Amino acid sequence: MPRPLSELPKAHLHLHFTGSMRHSTLVELAREHGLHLPDALEEDWPPRLRATDERGWFRFQRLYDIARSVLQRENDVYRLLREAAEDEAAEGSAWLEIQIDPSGYASRFGGLTSAMELMLDATRRAADHAGIGIAVVVAANRTRHPLDAKTLARLATHYMDQGVIGFGLSNDERRGRARDFDGAFRLAKRAGLLAVPHGGELLGAASVAECVDVLDADRVGHGVRAAESPQLMERLAARGITCEVCPTSNVGLGVAERAEDVPLRRLFEAGVPIALGADDPLLFGARLLPQYELARQVYGFSDPELAELARQSIRASAAPEAVRKKLLQGIDDWLASAD
Repeated sequence: MPRPLSELPKAHLHLHFTGSMRHSTLVELAREHGLHLPDALEEDWPPRLRATDERGWFRFQRLYDIARSVLQRENDVYRLLREAAEDEAAEGSAWLEIQIDPSGYASRFGGLTSAMELMLDATRRAADHAGIGIAVVVAANRTRHPLDAKTLARLATHYMDQGVIGFGLSNDERRGRARDFDGAFRLAKRAGLLAVPHGGELLGAASVAECVDVLDADRVGHGVRAAESPQLMERLAARGITCEVCPTSNVGLGVAERAEDVPLRRLFEAGVPIALGADDPLLFGARLLPQYELARQVYGFSDPELAELARQSIRASAAPEAVRKKLLQGIDDWLASAD
């Protein structure tokens, strides 16, 4: 039998807060709060999505907003993160960097600062409960004004001693250029936060290049469209800039027609560091482990190559050195185990 991928130590660097919710929890909380869920989030789950056009992205965001609405109590936030941490631990993910946008919950939990502190406390408790490491990336929304992003960047720097390690930029690339948010990223980088914007998902290689050249990205969320440019892949490889590749999400949103079309192998062979991610399991129906299973079964990664993927995820993380050393040794042990 092949080596169990759930026993391969790994880091998960691309997971969104709301999208990390278990589907069963979404349904249960909706019933508790008397909220109606559309068929796409209940009987027909996971939803059939295609966001390569404006209407498709709007539908994706509408479903996301409905999912967000079921988190109405502080206990709901604690439950979401506790369960997400349990799921990470079960899949061999010993270090998680979860992306949050507290502005989406500010009106419900007493303001931006209160929402931030609630999420950070829930993160700490979840990490202790599951026995894994969890850090936070504060992510701005590129469909909102760049001044809002600056506010979030300042908030993120204020909580660097409480688990915030990075500053990101998410949502539809077509509705907000990376260069519009350079001020927020300068604030974050000066303070010592990692720059981890999304790019190269719904737009091409130029979007990735803009994240690198203008925002000084340390990692790029998704980044798969970099495969369209051999020169850009060469730059990413030379500078060690990791792409957080999320194959199931790419297919779910229509970035790739089939899993086979996601250029994971092309990026890997070009030397681009990769951290596999699940993005939003609640909407795409698959967490981190299935991404590694795809790497093995669809992209033909051998066990030594899978081990290298796991190493790259850990090296690209903000995990403390002692944690990195332990996880890297665990990968070596996994690889040395008998087939």
